[in-house]
Amino acid sequence: MALFEVETDAHIMIVWADDKDQAKEFCHSNYPEEEVLRVGVRPRDAWVISKRLLGIEDNVDPCATARECLAKARGDKLHAIRLYMHETGTDLEQARKAIESNMAIGW
Repeated sequence: MALFEVETDAHIMIVWADDKDQAKEFCHSNYPEEEVLRVGVRPRDAWVISKRLLGIEDNVDPCATARECLAKARGDKLHAIRLYMHETGTDLEQARKAIESNMAIGW
């Protein structure tokens, strides 16, 4: 099995599959209304997310703050974003990125 990156109109999914067709089938079975835009094989058995591309600065630990906000909001994304903005003073876009990136890594 290989690790595939499948991009649709609204999602980027990381999928273990035997080949590209099986990765596409996973997408169609879980998101039938979305069109597959791209399927790529990851070169290694890991998925790396760049904090710099997400707009997360190195001198702050946004993960802890974002996770605290998610815990206080009981998983409510919009409420967590508001809390994060209030606690860190960041704008809406930066707060959204911090909260969503923590949700994506399995908070």
